[in-house]
Amino acid sequence: MITTGFSGAIADRIAAEHALLAARWFARLHDMLPVGANEVFPSDSLLDHIPSLIVDISAYVKAPEAEAIAANTQVVQKARELGALRHQQRASLHQVLREYQLLGAILLRFVEDESVRLVLTPPAAECIAVISRLHHAVGVLLQETVETFVALYTETITDQAERLRQFTRMATHEWRQPLAPIATAVSLLRMNGLTDAQHEQTVALIDRNIKKLVDMTFKLERLARVEGNTDDPSLQEVSITSVTVEAARQLHEMAEARGVEIQIADDMPMLIVDVGRLELALVNLLSNAVKYCDPQKPRRLVDVTARRLENGSCEICVRDNGVGIPEHRISKIFHRFTRAHSDRADFESVSGVGLGLAIVDDCVKAMDGEITVESIEGTGTVFCLTFPPAATSLAPQPVAIPG
Repeated sequence: MITTGFSGAIADRIAAEHALLAARWFARLHDMLPVGANEVFPSDSLLDHIPSLIVDISAYVKAPEAEAIAANTQVVQKARELGALRHQQRASLHQVLREYQLLGAILLRFVEDESVRLVLTPPAAECIAVISRLHHAVGVLLQETVETFVALYTETITDQAERLRQFTRMATHEWRQPLAPIATAVSLLRMNGLTDAQHEQTVALIDRNIKKLVDMTFKLERLARVEGNTDDPSLQEVSITSVTVEAARQLHEMAEARGVEIQIADDMPMLIVDVGRLELALVNLLSNAVKYCDPQKPRRLVDVTARRLENGSCEICVRDNGVGIPEHRISKIFHRFTRAHSDRADFESVSGVGLGLAIVDDCVKAMDGEITVESIEGTGTVFCLTFPPAATSLAPQPVAIPG
């Protein structure tokens, strides 16, 4: 194994700048996570883990034969603690995966920058080896974090399933009690020869037990709402602003090349949602808005806003001043392999197979939402996504770290 030359130089630079790299990762996480800066890593222990993890990665890059990073118990434990923390914060699996994607990107960018700054020209094999070790190290951290995260969610879901079974047994028992006297009373009413007093007593018995059933139904319904709030590792309470910022970041180069300015409101509400699906929907909507900007307009804009409606629903709107959609095509734009501007020669170079809006439609429906579109050809288009009100907020759970 090569432990000097390029790999040694890069490893030394990663170790020397571990605090800087940790700060860069922290800054990106702060932008992405729906928690305050002091909650991203809410303890000195967890905060100290990040620079030390980067030092551990640098040691592996320099001398992979010394110890497999997956066998480093300190590294593994740090990754597990991060998984437990994200479970406590009700993060989504999408967020955990994205965190390590960011770390990998920061490390690779650092390697690129340092190679240029130090004028390093390594052999291709050594360069590939360093990049491979970085990917492997980040992958090990990701695996341990995700396994802990999923294990805790599985444990929670198992507990919830048991509570649901207990709830079903209780509900069945409670419902049976009033039914027996009602059935007896109905049988009595069918008999001939009841006196008026006996008839009134029997009707009163039925009335009392029906009222008991109605009252019990309301109680069980309220309890079912509480017991029915099952965990889902794909759901997370997030700022719509932060999800939109991430979606726009992915399209930055394309927007810049076409002179399109993406404006994102900074006061958008929080939403309990499948973050991966919401981000995918926004990426496709923003991508379409950028692709079909109007080159004749001096200022090309895409605006993203969101608001809480009176009924508690949340509405997200993506509005552009592009070329618009022909009226006769609006009803078909969510169909697969449909392109609204397939007949325009000036958009022949725009890549795509007509799946973007179909993907958006699928994502929104999977999140129990609705999508509407309004467009005026030559003026612009607005897509609005509406999501139902969340029943409850996601409350933090105690941290438990599997050994």
